[in-house]
Parts: sequence; C-alpha cells; structure tokens
Amino acid sequence: MTSPRGIPESGGPARLADRMISRGIARQGAAALLAAALALPAAGIAAASAVSPAPPALHEPELVPGVPPGPAQPWQIDTPDQMLPPKTYTPTKREDAVEPRDAAPGTYDLIEYVPLYDAVSKVACSKQTGPYQRQVERWLKLEVDGKQSAADCKAIRAFQVKHEIKPAIGFAGPVTWSTMMLISARKNPNAAKKCPVRSYKVACVDLNRQLTWVQKGSKVVFGPVPMRSGRKGHVTRKGWHTIYWRHKNHVSTLYHQPMPYAQFFDGGEAFHAVYGSIYTTVGSMGCVNLELADARTLWGVLKKGDHVYVWGRRTGT
Repeated sequence: MTSPRGIPESGGPARLADRMISRGIARQGAAALLAAALALPAAGIAAASAVSPAPPALHEPELVPGVPPGPAQPWQIDTPDQMLPPKTYTPTKREDAVEPRDAAPGTYDLIEYVPLYDAVSKVACSKQTGPYQRQVERWLKLEVDGKQSAADCKAIRAFQVKHEIKPAIGFAGPVTWSTMMLISARKNPNAAKKCPVRSYKVACVDLNRQLTWVQKGSKVVFGPVPMRSGRKGHVTRKGWHTIYWRHKNHVSTLYHQPMPYAQFFDGGEAFHAVYGSIYTTVGSMGCVNLELADARTLWGVLKKGDHVYVWGRRTGT
C-alpha cells in the first residue's frame, strides 16, 4: 500500500516497517499471554475466579481472538499488502498456470474477538457489552438498549452456535455483526442503491458493511462476500477505479508475503486473498482482502479494464 500519490509514509518504508513490527511484537506478547492463560488447568481458572468473581471494570477492554492462536490462524504482525504501485509486466502462460497454494484447514473459521477476561476465564455467557451491542440487538429483534443482559447473551449465543462462530459466549463482537450483515445482504446487496448501476460490470466495495460484490446492470454476478478494507491512515480510496493489472501469484514488496489472485485497481491497492482471518480489528493497508476461495472466483469474474466503485467508511477510520 502507498499514499494516494504513491509516496511512502513519512520516514520511509523502513521506519514504517519498524513501527508495524513494534506493534506486532506487542500483539504477539498478548497472544503468548492468551495462549498460556487458556492452557491453564481448570482448577487454576476456578481458583482465579474465586478471587475475582467479576470482570475488571474497563471502559474499552482490548478485544482478542476468543480461541488461542494456532498454525491456521496465527496472530499476524500486519496484513500482507503492497507498499508501492507494482512494477507491471505480462505474466507468461506458464506462470499463470501455477495456482496459489490452498489455505490450511481452519484458516477462515469464524473466531470472534472478545474481551481478554472472557477468553481467559472461558465464560459460558459474557456479561460484557460488545462494541456492536445495539446493532446486534436490533438485528435479533431484542430490546435495543445497548446493554448486555442475560436475554441478550442467550439470543446472541444461539446465533453464534447456528453460524459456527467461536467462542459462542454471546458477546456482540465484530465477527458476529459482520456475519449478520452478510446474511442481510445476500438477497440484494445493492438494495440501498449505493453502488452505481451500469450496463457493464462494476465491482462494488462497500466499506460500511465490509462487503464486496460484482454487478452487471442490476444483476449480481458475484457475491456478496466479506472483505477487509484499509485501516485508519490507510483507508481504501473511494470513488471510481479501474482494474489495471492482474497478477495471480503476486508477492508483497512490503512483507514479502503472498497476495494470491491480486487485481490492482489504484496504485498499490488491489483485491487479493490473504492466508488468515479477514475479521481482524485492524484493517488492511488499503487493499481489499478476501478469503482465498472468494478471491479465486473473483479472478474469473473480472478482467483488466473492469470498473471498481468504492464508498462508505470502515468502522474506526
């Protein structure tokens, strides 16, 4: 990813990478702490609970994956995006014949982000109000008061169990809310008419709901599917764009990590797959990240010269 004019962030790529790695080390430390805590014997947890029967009073508790990190879903230092606009060339038929490797089993499991206390204590039903409490209450047709209750937890937990969101502890987190938005959009993702209808294909990127689809006229020919767009300071640029280069086996110049089925539409911004969860609380560096199967299908739908339209705002940006 790059700035709107293709210029690296102040301080250069090295300084930017240093800052990201520092944040990554902190996250990895939290991951180690979480993994160790989750591995504690049940007796240890019970003893800890006897000392502290209620969660600590935090206004905005840090959210962590509700299950310990593993090979399929590691705690990433950062997202594998492109730092600068790529050097384009025409891949050979032999190169394009090579398909990106498959993702490890469990890579795209729906792992909810929950308060650290809930993850460590392995609570059955969270008493904490989630960041999407009101939205989830409204979607489930519960009393909308923005406060977690026993009835809220029971209903949210039932939804999580049905849609295989783990841990199913009734916390109104980002993965639960994203799943609800995807379900609501399946019948007609453009019901609000935010994506312009044209006679040609338009790849629609909805930053509000973190969804993308392709439509030709009023017919949806791909999706909607979940995605991850740019974070604060590196938001995915809005407006009209055009697919100008496609590279099936692209590798990031920033992280030297694979960006399978990359389709670039604005500088270093592209649709591409990631080998990890797209539901992280931190966004990408500007790219539209997809699960591998969705990126592979999108590769067959779009071509060079097709149009992309981006609108809205990702939460937190």
